[in-house]
Amino acid sequence: MSDRSAPQNIRKRSVALTAVTLSWMLVELGVSAYSAFSAHSPAMLAFGSDSLVETLSAATVLSQWIPGIHLSERRAARISGGLLFLLAVAILLIAVGSYVLRVEPERTFAGIGITAAALVVMPVLARLKRREAAHTGNAALAADAVQSATCAYIAAITLLGLALRALLGIAWFDNLAALAAIPLLVREGREALRGKACGCC
Repeated sequence: MSDRSAPQNIRKRSVALTAVTLSWMLVELGVSAYSAFSAHSPAMLAFGSDSLVETLSAATVLSQWIPGIHLSERRAARISGGLLFLLAVAILLIAVGSYVLRVEPERTFAGIGITAAALVVMPVLARLKRREAAHTGNAALAADAVQSATCAYIAAITLLGLALRALLGIAWFDNLAALAAIPLLVREGREALRGKACGCC
């Protein structure tokens, strides 16, 4: 392999990995949003919120390889951080409000399916992106890897709440799962505003 072809192959791998991530996040975002609104599920809203930020993060990383569409990493991080704080407040209000008003979330098997899939897919993507970032020295890709790992944690919390809701029929498990995800969202948002990746994973 020539010296010229080596960087090109590395770039192709980075672009392909980011494109796969973006494609998956669009699917995850669509299913989680549908589940959140159809089942009135605060837990799925929390998961979908993180999926939205993950989608923006993947799009930002991909933009650095598209001529004329570059968005600076720092500006994108600030946008994502502010959005995470707003979403965390919205999730808190919805979870508390649904409990006080006794709005019972319905079972959502689509939500269970997508969070279970994310629990498998996201750690794999995070590991691949960490390895690629180490080879290329790409800070944006490294930060995106941390967000993928965070997504896996939130998926685990959400899946537990949804599964307990479905198996035991206790509606407040859904609200509890949503509240449990808020500290992760706030921490990730704070680190994003500082221009750093969340170190929680």
